[in-house]
Amino acid sequence: MLRSLQTFAAAAGACAALALNPVASANEPNTLTASEQKSGWKLLFDGKSADGFRDYQKDALNPAWIVKEGAIQKSDKASNMITKEKFGSFELSLEYKISEGGNSGLMFHVTEEEKMPWQTGPEIQLQDNKAGHDPQKSGWLYQLYPAMKDRVTGEITDATRPAGEWNQIQLRVTPAGSEINMNGIRYATFKKGSKDWDEKVAASKFAKHAKFGKATEGHICLQGDHAGQIAFRNIKIRNLPDDGTAPNPIDRELPLKVTQAFPKLTWTGWSPEDEAGRLQSHRPILLTHAGDGTNRAFVPTQHGVVHAFESKPDVEATKVFLDITDRVLYRDKENEQGFLGMAFHPKFKQNGEFFIYYTSSKIPAPEGKAAPCIVSRFRVSKDDPNKADPASEEQILLIEQPFWNHDGGTIVFGPDGYLYIALGDGGAGNDPFRNGQNTSKILGKILRIDVDKKENGKNYGIPKDNPFANTSGAAPEIFAYGFRNPWRIAFDRKTGHLWAADVGQNLWEEIDIVSIGKNYGWNFREGTKPFGSVAEPAAFESVAPIWEYDHQVGKSITGGFVYRGKKFPELEGKYLYADYVSGLIWALHYDEATGKVIANEGIPSEKLPIVSFGEDEAGEAYFMVVTPNGKGLYTFTK
Repeated sequence: MLRSLQTFAAAAGACAALALNPVASANEPNTLTASEQKSGWKLLFDGKSADGFRDYQKDALNPAWIVKEGAIQKSDKASNMITKEKFGSFELSLEYKISEGGNSGLMFHVTEEEKMPWQTGPEIQLQDNKAGHDPQKSGWLYQLYPAMKDRVTGEITDATRPAGEWNQIQLRVTPAGSEINMNGIRYATFKKGSKDWDEKVAASKFAKHAKFGKATEGHICLQGDHAGQIAFRNIKIRNLPDDGTAPNPIDRELPLKVTQAFPKLTWTGWSPEDEAGRLQSHRPILLTHAGDGTNRAFVPTQHGVVHAFESKPDVEATKVFLDITDRVLYRDKENEQGFLGMAFHPKFKQNGEFFIYYTSSKIPAPEGKAAPCIVSRFRVSKDDPNKADPASEEQILLIEQPFWNHDGGTIVFGPDGYLYIALGDGGAGNDPFRNGQNTSKILGKILRIDVDKKENGKNYGIPKDNPFANTSGAAPEIFAYGFRNPWRIAFDRKTGHLWAADVGQNLWEEIDIVSIGKNYGWNFREGTKPFGSVAEPAAFESVAPIWEYDHQVGKSITGGFVYRGKKFPELEGKYLYADYVSGLIWALHYDEATGKVIANEGIPSEKLPIVSFGEDEAGEAYFMVVTPNGKGLYTFTK
């Protein structure tokens, strides 16, 4: 039953107030978020005391290092400051601010056997790239690994912000592999002691220092014996096992496990081999329902076939509801394309309409761009309620895509009866065209349209209260903006609030509660952390995620929905989500009254690569996995 627009607007307003009260503000230096605490991070500097540091080869810290305005600052030509503690396999995050022409460095695995710390510890250069004297740029591993080339421009990346602004360095060093990120952008990956490492050291000035880079444990050193001023804050570190995995950020595990949802189910028309005898995977991309009281589940595949079957555990075979493989583009090497989303009209029982988001193999891509995506209306067959009419397609929206990835693809009807469309930023990496913040573009946005109207030559209308409906130069379809690649959005059946899981770039995955007209930060921010070479404008406002986790926990979030079923009371009101890479599954308990996460609970599993979640008409939960045998639909059990 649809809510009135007034009811939904009130709910959206309440949601906006909640979303603006995040887990931890992105503007609070020298603090840890709840997720950071649970995944092993600790502060090396609390903004008040430098007790965790001392001078290189000394017992105390040079008084030229002072604590001021929440930072450790060099007041004069100071010393090389090291941590009192040694670190072996670790991850470090800090922010630095350097003066015009200034020069400094960050060293790791420093031992105190030589006269200077750089004679044993590899150094990440920190300097003012504009007026600095050194050809080794900030963020480079000195004389060993420069920044990578930008994948779009082909030029060496410079993600640093100007002198006088804060920059963030993220460094991970483990035997399994190491990396450097500058303001969230990947600069270098390396492995100490590898053939490549040894060759680069041999060609550098460090070749004459026999102990350089040999230690597997040592101090962190912040350089202070060079010219210019330097300040450090938000200095965080965590010890990691040699494989680099971080602790699972959970409060407890729920007494649940995963199981095959429909163990007898076969997929009509699908074979594990194609016509040429080559193996092919089965890629269920969604499980949804029509809301028509028939208890049917609908499962589309990424290749373009929609299967339907009765949602009961002993069901044995599907019926092909719709086959549009003739117009869907899917390739394994470009697996963010294909059939990506499906939503039934709230009045499907009366009008037989449903909507699909897919990548088109028929519409030519503009020169230099990837295949476009389409949102289309389809209708059920007049003669058979278990068949849709592929010839009934009516194109609603055409979305040009500059690259093959970050297509988003979720479409869902809200409690207001409007269709919501989640779009990624257009792809490549780092949002090269800054689509997320450009309100004249629809990429990197969640759109809201009225599919029951046709206005201004389009096959849809614009809700009057869309935030940019009357803004010159802006796309009137936009509901909210500042997203990288929302992989699944969903409305809470009870509250009407819109949840989004936004896939991160290099370091952070995030969960948002989405409110009308709000900015969710990308690409000025990744999660709550600064991103890129351009600082936020003075008047910039964005909503912080309610939850985030880092890339040593998982690397690609798969969003689910707030559970409102009956089978599992322990999941009631909790947001289900997972990570495609690590295979971890969680239930997030969020208190809307306080705007805070109460708990992040784990669900034991075999760590499957979950591509999507779904719910049946009763609100029961399922998730999908790509398999070679068609056994990719799962649910939970006690």
